[in-house]
Amino acid sequence: MSVPNINDPYFIKQHKEEIMEQIMIDYGRDILKLSYSYVRNRTIAEDLTQEVFLKCYEKIDTYHGDSKLKTWLYSIATNHCSDYLRSAHYRYSILTDKIAKITKGKNLSPEESMLIKDEQNHLANLVFHLPLKYREVIFLFYFEDLSINEISNLIGLNPNTVKSRLSRAKALLKIRLERGDVK
Repeated sequence: MSVPNINDPYFIKQHKEEIMEQIMIDYGRDILKLSYSYVRNRTIAEDLTQEVFLKCYEKIDTYHGDSKLKTWLYSIATNHCSDYLRSAHYRYSILTDKIAKITKGKNLSPEESMLIKDEQNHLANLVFHLPLKYREVIFLFYFEDLSINEISNLIGLNPNTVKSRLSRAKALLKIRLERGDVK
C-alpha cells in the first residue's frame, strides 16, 4: 500500500495522521536501517527513527513532490543522524564507552574516583570564574554544542568575534590549569 494524494495540501491537512501512519508502515524499516548504519546501535537507531518521523509529521506539508517521498524521508533521516553524530551527547557517550573499555574489569578505588571528581570540579570552577564574555562562549560551544554561527546569531556578535573569544577563553583556561589556579 502506498500513500495517497501526498501532493495535495488540503488532503494532507485533513488526513495527516493516516498519511503518517502509512509512511511509517511503508518506510519505517528502511529509515531504521539507515539510522542503524550511522550509529551502529539498535536502541539509538530506534530513537532516531522515531525522531525522524516526528520531524516528518511536523514538516509533511512542506513536501511538494519535487522528489520521491522516500528521497525526502532519507534526506531528513541523514541530516538528523548526522546532527546526532555531531552532538555533545554522542561524543560524551563514545568517550564514556572508550573509558569503560579501557578500565573494564578494573574498578576505580575510592581515592581514584575522588581525584577524577576533584579534577572535574576544578575545571568547572575555572570555567565559572572566567569573565562572562568568555564563559558564555565556552558554555554555548562545549556544553550546549552550538556552532560558531549559532552562537553568533544567539548573542548578536560577528562569528569572528565569537571565534576570538573562544580562542581567548581556551588560552585563559590553559594558563590557569598550568598555574594550578584555585579559581
